[in-house]
Amino acid sequence: MRYFIIYKPYGMICQFSKEGDKQTLADLDFKFPKDVYPLGRLDTDSEGLLILTNDKKLNHKLLNPSFKHERTYYVQVDGQIHKEALKQLEEGVVIRIKKKDYFTSPAKAESIDEPTLPPRNPPVRYRATIPTSWISLTLTEGKNRQVRHMTAAVKFPTLRLVRYAIEDIQLGEMQSGDIVELSGTELYTKLGMKLRE
Repeated sequence: MRYFIIYKPYGMICQFSKEGDKQTLADLDFKFPKDVYPLGRLDTDSEGLLILTNDKKLNHKLLNPSFKHERTYYVQVDGQIHKEALKQLEEGVVIRIKKKDYFTSPAKAESIDEPTLPPRNPPVRYRATIPTSWISLTLTEGKNRQVRHMTAAVKFPTLRLVRYAIEDIQLGEMQSGDIVELSGTELYTKLGMKLRE
């Protein structure tokens, strides 16, 4: 089995097959084994940590919501977020998923200083009259565009979204487009799982 973590760049689709003129995982400067695929996904307009593997059992263990693996996102929002909005994010908010109301599971949300991240290309639009702020948001579920829906629900739209960690696997000093191969033991340990469960 092979295990890779990548820093998915902004604007890249989480697949190897071509789709028009959009960038895909095949455009990364690395020759992945043919049977490797991404676990979960990040939207084209999101960036950050993505795990690629050919370990089918890990796919089930990581993506099944009953296992409640923590995913931490650094989120730049429009406006100066306040404690009440953070409290709402932690307690759960109603978002629309597949045209139905969904109440999000409890989360961890806190204001943070702007994190040290590679610059985004293209950069987030700058407006001198409207401040932005950063939060760290940790979820144990992964609905489609959930983070964006959640911040919009508390009236602080997402401007930049970076998945920083999955359990104890973190981007650390990785730059956009970087690829790191991990051993199965290291990856499973950082995910809080045993290699042969």
